[in-house]
Amino acid sequence: MAQLKVRRESPSSLDFGLARRIRVVIVENHQLVSESLGLLLDGQSDMEVVGKASSVQDAATLPRLAAPDVVVMDFHLDDGTGRDAALVIRQTFPATRFVFLSRDGSDDARLAAVEAGASAYVLKSDPASDVLDAVRKAADGISMISPTAVARLVSKGRDRARMRDSLSPREREVLQLMADGVATREIGRRLGVSYATVRTHIRSIGGKLGTHSLVNAVVTARNLELVR
Repeated sequence: MAQLKVRRESPSSLDFGLARRIRVVIVENHQLVSESLGLLLDGQSDMEVVGKASSVQDAATLPRLAAPDVVVMDFHLDDGTGRDAALVIRQTFPATRFVFLSRDGSDDARLAAVEAGASAYVLKSDPASDVLDAVRKAADGISMISPTAVARLVSKGRDRARMRDSLSPREREVLQLMADGVATREIGRRLGVSYATVRTHIRSIGGKLGTHSLVNAVVTARNLELVR
């Protein structure tokens, strides 16, 4: 369930026009991480955590009163991704900026964040100061993802999509069995084809994925999320 936190401003901050704090919402499905991040951000004089969500569904039900300037979110959530959450949040808060904070440093995750309009993509292994810097810059409308990086991710994403689409359904079956550790002759038996036909499929897979061994083909297939 989405949580809304209301912090009452002190009279001095209201009466004397001090700079308004950056309003932050946290979207994170691990409670310990969410609480630790909340303490870090709330401990800054120029930030306040005004809400929390732990899923895409929670993010979709954030009350309008939250009015976040910046959303700090994990990429992997129990019911979807940070990209999904960002898209639903933007429907209610179109001016909100997004900082992704994740353990996943893959190009696929970064590209999805870029497609969602992320201002920054920070790894959970990075220093806390990087998170704070990203939130402040995002609130100021500054993107920490350079146009060059965006162009590279988009180009690589297209290449990966072409690679995925190039494989036939049968080649995907063979790949999955390879990933499951099934021997070549056994793959043929399970699929009802000859050993030579399986070898032909494997050579075709290697050519399409640009790999030169069964191990590399499986690793590449996992990176492309073609196999489990």
